[in-house]
Amino acid sequence: MRRQSSLSRRTRRQRGMTLLEILVALSIMAISLGMIYRATGSNARSVGDLDRYQYAVQLAQSIMDSRDSVYESGWNESGQSNGYQWSVQSAPFKTGVDESPNIPVLHEVHISVNWAEGDRPRVFELTTLRAQRRPPDPAENVVPAG
Repeated sequence: MRRQSSLSRRTRRQRGMTLLEILVALSIMAISLGMIYRATGSNARSVGDLDRYQYAVQLAQSIMDSRDSVYESGWNESGQSNGYQWSVQSAPFKTGVDESPNIPVLHEVHISVNWAEGDRPRVFELTTLRAQRRPPDPAENVVPAG
């Protein structure tokens, strides 16, 4: 009988959780929730940064697509759009190939888009080559008589 009473006392004592176990569980849960909140907050900021960067890329690409060739005098232009400042500069590009009438002169075109994210300035730069626009051929402008 003695054995049974000591066993029943032990089972009665082990039914619930102690205050210390509850405090440890709450601490672990609080630390875990804090880390999840920090990760989620940083992801939300990253999405905003990515949207602004994507807009800068699209702006630079649309400026580049606005011309398929460059005048002999070059392409130097600047402006702004929705808080983004952009500039375009071009310069003749030396290819090392002898000039001939069938090979167009190339210009290196550099587009720079600037914007601010908080107090940090950001820049996206795009560089490519464009052919120089040929002057109109006087022989092509002759209207046939008739």
